[in-house]
Amino acid sequence: MNKMEIREILDYLPHRFPFLLIDRVLALEEGKSIVALKNVAINEPFFQGHFPGNPVMPGVMILEALAQAAAILSFKTMNRESTQNLLYYFVGIDHARFKRPVTPGDQLILNVSLLRQVRGIGKFAAHATVDNLLVTEAELMCTIKEG
Repeated sequence: MNKMEIREILDYLPHRFPFLLIDRVLALEEGKSIVALKNVAINEPFFQGHFPGNPVMPGVMILEALAQAAAILSFKTMNRESTQNLLYYFVGIDHARFKRPVTPGDQLILNVSLLRQVRGIGKFAAHATVDNLLVTEAELMCTIKEG
């Protein structure tokens, strides 16, 4: 099982602050699954407006973090890095559910498993937890495009 620190993650994702949502990869089994970590800090830009006085991480940001974990899994599986000409696009979400709020100080654990790959589109089962409690679950569809 592979682990990755931030320097290696930057090779596999084109995202940068404030949109890089993966701090560490805890486990990765190429072609199968990834477990990644996002430390949720009070200085995240979205907390300024969501919601003042009661900061809650937007659900779309949790889904984006899960999609970024799926991208790392796919690029590692293909033994390729992200470049300006090779990007991973989020193309669909099914069955998204939000169970609990994510707040500053939480460690968001991102679990993504490849369900299948058909005609360049990967379908993933994804869920996020905080303190072993489910906060979000969804099925994600992503594709790699060269441009």
